[in-house]
Amino acid sequence: MKLFNYKFSRRHLAKTFSWRFFATMDTIIIAYFISGDLNLGVKIGSIEILTKLFLYYVHERLWFRSSVANHKKRHIFKTFSWRLIGTIDTVLISLIVIGSFSAGVKIGFTETITKMILYYLHEKLWYRINFGLDKRRKLIKKLFG
Repeated sequence: MKLFNYKFSRRHLAKTFSWRFFATMDTIIIAYFISGDLNLGVKIGSIEILTKLFLYYVHERLWFRSSVANHKKRHIFKTFSWRLIGTIDTVLISLIVIGSFSAGVKIGFTETITKMILYYLHEKLWYRINFGLDKRRKLIKKLFG
């Protein structure tokens, strides 16, 4: 399995960056409210940009190759699998930056709720966008009319 195939990766890169923007803003706000320090929130969000861009891109590539059909269940499964990866990453980064396991867990738990909603909406939006799917859609149209 080729994980880094350029043919469809433009779409996944675009999704990665659009998701990262919204998710990082969410993390900064949550970390600020829990820690009481905007600098810590920005620091956690900044570190997450690097770790999660990579993790999200790999997650997208793996799901692109999955056999789960494109319908509501797929979006829900993707939401939960990504959230598990994302929450673990956030808790670890928050623990390192703030130095408090409790604060890391609070940030991670709060993020689990807000980001699952945001991620589901992000997936539904991107499901309706053709960017990066032109060749695949033309082939499907050609084959099935």
